[in-house]
Amino acid sequence: MADSVTSLFRSNAAHSPSMAALARESDGAGPVDFCIPCNPYFPTPAMFEDMATRLREIITYYPSSADTITAELCSLLQLPPQCVAMGNGSTELITWIDHLLVRESLAVPVPTFGRWTDQPMETGKRVDMFPLQESSGFALDLAQYAEFIRARGTKVAVICNPNNPDGGFLHKHAIVQFMDAMADLDLVVIDESFLEFADAENEPSVVHEAMLRPNVIVLRSLGKNFGLHGIRFGYLVANPSLAGRVRSMLPKWNLNSFAEHVVFMLKEHGPEYVQSLHQVRRDRMDMSGQLSSLPGLTVYPSQGNFLFVRLPVGAEGTVVRDRMLTEHRILVRECGNKIGSSSRFLRLVVRPQADVRRLVSGLEQVLYGAPRREPPGPSTLPGTATARVPRRWTA
Repeated sequence: MADSVTSLFRSNAAHSPSMAALARESDGAGPVDFCIPCNPYFPTPAMFEDMATRLREIITYYPSSADTITAELCSLLQLPPQCVAMGNGSTELITWIDHLLVRESLAVPVPTFGRWTDQPMETGKRVDMFPLQESSGFALDLAQYAEFIRARGTKVAVICNPNNPDGGFLHKHAIVQFMDAMADLDLVVIDESFLEFADAENEPSVVHEAMLRPNVIVLRSLGKNFGLHGIRFGYLVANPSLAGRVRSMLPKWNLNSFAEHVVFMLKEHGPEYVQSLHQVRRDRMDMSGQLSSLPGLTVYPSQGNFLFVRLPVGAEGTVVRDRMLTEHRILVRECGNKIGSSSRFLRLVVRPQADVRRLVSGLEQVLYGAPRREPPGPSTLPGTATARVPRRWTA
């Protein structure tokens, strides 16, 4: 079983294998998942119970049109529907952005989400990769990035905020300045797929600024925020002309009935969603503190629902990943197949404290050969109770 499970990683060049594939190759009992960046607190058990009760009804019939589902989401987010296009996951929208709006070249800092490099390369575009430096904690210097774009004559610029896999965050005013400086480009994309988990700024999104500019698209993910990757839904926000151009290419029923059901449930569960974000931010602080106590392990600051860590000298990421899975039933994301990263780095998803104690115990044994011990209790790091709570449902 161990060999067949770990072989899935070696046969999967760009991404980790799915949980379904792992379950098929194991005894059916899934591992503790520190790999897929979900929200572990949403939907609530009551919401899952409601969906389970209505499963037959949900999957038997066609969903409403994308326009109907988009109108409901826009009512919730207080956005004009003409400025929004919903997709079957953010990757569908990235695909259409590439086909429709990227003419010849695209710039993107690396490491980052793989579709921003892979998708345009698959269609023959030039991808100008701006390397984030380990020596600066993988922070993106927007002035240097702008110079890089100008020097290469790149036509499209992408920024992920927070960035995946490192969780690096840029403040709103800096991104707005960058968008204005790049007003002559064909397109500027701000990927805010993980922004709901940030607490460094009260209102960090640039969706409203994007709607006023002719060449800016903001991409948002619902699956990540709501802990429902399998449903596949996300949306983009832009001025009506840009959003309409993408929307006109999407199939009438590109959104499934589960997506519709969840979108229409959300207005009744806003407080639970806000509380889930609050809890993830607290868990992120606690998890960072516990991992930072491991000798030789470097934990980078993150505003996402994951942490980017560098393993101690001598530790090899694929070995750590395989041993954590086969010996401890813990799934971690080794980042050797991410451009701009290496096998010395792991991305670890933020999870509840009981799971984190299990992760730390497993890492101690794999990295240092330490005997199993009673995992440490909850961290009392200062500031763990302080987190941004949105004043309302926001875009």
